[in-house]
Amino acid sequence: QVQLVESGGGLVQPGGSLRLSCAASESIFRLGWYRQAPGKQRELVATITSGRSANYRDSVRSRFTISRDNAKNTVYLQMNSLKPEDTAVYYCYARNLLGYEFWGQGTQVTVSS
Repeated sequence: QVQLVESGGGLVQPGGSLRLSCAASESIFRLGWYRQAPGKQRELVATITSGRSANYRDSVRSRFTISRDNAKNTVYLQMNSLKPEDTAVYYCYARNLLGYEFWGQGTQVTVSS
């Protein structure tokens, strides 16, 4: 079982920045982030493979950057120009080459003035 430990969430004003981190217990093919706002479905934010091929949700592409440090089994999400609509619980996500998925506990990101 892959364990995912997240950090970096918090309260930030609109236009501000946060960096989320997620450390995986072992190397894994795909890492990324989903988010879920109250009353809404969980949605993909960004993912990245071990080869550093990244995908982004269109609404965050110009503002967020996903990266990973394979030596540390850690994925990061740099979030800039945050908007109130980015407010959600952000969940670290992992998927191995067999298609098994793993989830972190979630970290709250609140964007509010």
